Amino acid sequence: MAVQAVAFDIGGVLTRPPTDQITGRWTQRLGMSEADFAAALAPVDPELRHLTGGFTEAQMRHRYATALGLSDAQADEFMADVWDWYCGELDDELARYASSLRGQYRTGILTNSGDGARREQQARYGFQELFDVIIYSHEVGLAKPDPQVFALLCTRLNVTPDELVFLDDGPANVEAACQLGIHGVLHRNTPESIEAISALTAP
Repeated sequence: MAVQAVAFDIGGVLTRPPTDQITGRWTQRLGMSEADFAAALAPVDPELRHLTGGFTEAQMRHRYATALGLSDAQADEFMADVWDWYCGELDDELARYASSLRGQYRTGILTNSGDGARREQQARYGFQELFDVIIYSHEVGLAKPDPQVFALLCTRLNVTPDELVFLDDGPANVEAACQLGIHGVLHRNTPESIEAISALTAP
């Protein structure tokens, strides 16, 4: 079947991590080594339950504050920094390309996420105006590479798996998509990804 839809991951694909890392700023502020900082945060959500809606944003804030011994004001600042780090920096070239596909193809986003991600990324990048379908894992209780979340993406885009191209920087996620019959593309850099998607969508 001809490709009818193209979908993208966000973190590491549509966005890049910021150059300013949160760890250095907060270890210095709290007088902790990087090892101690990592050890303090390790118990916050070891099973990554936030990805499937297991924790609200408020609960995560409380867990961070408790783990690091933050005051209320510090916790607010820490969460602001976490969101800046999480949202990263938009890959303008890839975002423009994705936007150019809309109209000719149905376009979507499938991303692993935590509570608050839609609000923060919408405020920064306006993804809801650029894509037809957006699936945040915490909102649907399913996270990549679970095959069910890829099946849900196909359903919401109203396509069969072989009509969908999906771009992700996680090999396990791409493999899971391919096993379902989706045209999975591993994102290494923007020019290669655009070339690969263009080849799959060529008449």
